Amino acid sequence: MRHERITSWENPIQKAAWQLQQVCENLPTRPISVWDSEYGCAPFILKTSNIKVDILVRLRSNLCLWDAPPPYSGKGRPRKHGDKFKLNDPSTWSEVTQSLEVNHSKLGRVKVSLWSNLHFRKTATRPMSLIRVERLDDLGNLRVSKPLWLAWVGEEMPTLEEVWQLYLRRFTVDHWYRFLKQRLHWTLPKLSTPKQCDRWSDSKANDDLGVVVSS
Repeated sequence: MRHERITSWENPIQKAAWQLQQVCENLPTRPISVWDSEYGCAPFILKTSNIKVDILVRLRSNLCLWDAPPPYSGKGRPRKHGDKFKLNDPSTWSEVTQSLEVNHSKLGRVKVSLWSNLHFRKTATRPMSLIRVERLDDLGNLRVSKPLWLAWVGEEMPTLEEVWQLYLRRFTVDHWYRFLKQRLHWTLPKLSTPKQCDRWSDSKANDDLGVVVSS
């Protein structure tokens, strides 16, 4: 695995897109990449538009998406957007494209819903499939107060039963970094300058983890 610190002159979106480009250039087949909600935004979707990769990304529940525009009426400028789709407002949701319920070995009863051909306001040329994952009890009531929202951007999506489970692979990655920052105190020191932060990260990685962190 390749771990690189985000330097003081970079931002997470730039770094992630650059890393993804480097990885994909050395892969023999088109990969599926899985991303946390920090990357569920228009800038990341735009910066990765020329990379040969499929993206499954988590979305924050307060986001707004837009449906595809209606057919051109022949008058005026063609519309780029259809109706607004607010993730936390069911009254704005369009008709579900597909839905299913599965019994997961660890999560129990799970309901998965799909909406097709949505987009961010600034990414009208990159449509996505929207996926909502809910954990249910034996009576069909919601077990977890907040559902999981995912978006698929890329070529043909795997089956609805399979695609949402791909996101479960992020579990160990997210908690590995939490351990790194909290238990190994990577982000504990309050240093004065960016140069000191970079030096601390390099030495901390070499001493505690045995991996080199490029800055």
